[in-house]
Amino acid sequence: MRFLFKTDYNTDINLMQHSGQWWSYGLLLAALAAVPFLFGNYVQSQFVFVFIYAIVGVALMILTGFTGQASLGHAAFLAIGAYTAAILQARGFGFAIYFPLAGLISGIIGLLVGFPALRLHGLYLLIATISFGFIVEEILSRWETVTHGNEGLQVKTLNLFGMPVPRDSKEFYFLCLGTLIATIVLTLNLLRSPTGRALMAVRDSETAAKSMGVNLAVTKVKAFGLSAAFTGFAGALFAHKMSFISPEMFTLLLSIEFIMIIIIGGVIGLHGAILGAIFVVMVDPLLTLLKDDAPIWVATITRMLGFGADVVARAQATTASIGSAAGLKGAIYGILIMIFIIYEPYGLYGRWLKLKLYFQTFPLYKASTFKRQKTYVKTERNR
Repeated sequence: MRFLFKTDYNTDINLMQHSGQWWSYGLLLAALAAVPFLFGNYVQSQFVFVFIYAIVGVALMILTGFTGQASLGHAAFLAIGAYTAAILQARGFGFAIYFPLAGLISGIIGLLVGFPALRLHGLYLLIATISFGFIVEEILSRWETVTHGNEGLQVKTLNLFGMPVPRDSKEFYFLCLGTLIATIVLTLNLLRSPTGRALMAVRDSETAAKSMGVNLAVTKVKAFGLSAAFTGFAGALFAHKMSFISPEMFTLLLSIEFIMIIIIGGVIGLHGAILGAIFVVMVDPLLTLLKDDAPIWVATITRMLGFGADVVARAQATTASIGSAAGLKGAIYGILIMIFIIYEPYGLYGRWLKLKLYFQTFPLYKASTFKRQKTYVKTERNR
């Protein structure tokens, strides 16, 4: 078991707390760098989607995990970043121009959306962000002279400093990986700054934060702006990866997927955004497996159990109909959200911390270690 002795303030705010983290993260980075050389395009594409979703997960972690502001409209910010990149690219601008602008424009709109958060909380704030998502989707559908409406936009191959970067190339893989690493490093540095500490103070208690001189309005709006800006960067990469974008790609279901990233991964750290992104991206391959292979497995098992041909055919048809049922993905998301909220509110990363602590402190581990101790300011007890 490793004991950390912190002797000064700089030790407490270091990016890496001990030498073991340098080794572990270095090995992880080396393994990720080797993926394009060891696996085919399909696996590489899945990793790219994990990187893009993880960027959005980190953005949502800033807003929800560290500031306590809920949002179900981040698909709209992703759409703004994607359409900004596609439109500016079609008008002859280079990646070095439209990529930063995708984040900047998304961030500015996020600042504007953040103003309702000054007076709204909880469910009402969620409704406001859902409404914003519907507004953006409607604008993209109706503004045909710019967005081509429901016909969508074709996104050209990314051109980086005169060199084409196809969406399935190793260069695009490393571009997405580098963007994710930069997003994580920037977020970690943000959390070590006075702004980051103000964000967490607002999350823990707005009354206490205000009493310590934190400007609640500025802090909340900053959180929305930063979160939207990072999501806009992810949107630009998403547009190039998909090579075609249309309004129906940025629906409420996509926003729910983004919320699932931090619910399943865990809102207690940036690791949760990565773990949640991996989990959410793997849902589609699992659904494809259920749709294509599960009927064959069911037929084989029922045949081995000695059932007749009619029972085998009925079981196979039932399994196939379940796998191709409309809304199955949304139903699975709803069930998973309920399971994690009820049984593992700290998410996958929280479960990992519990397992690690269990082995570090065995046989002295106490299950109550992770039980949240709620403390309230007197003025907040009746809320």
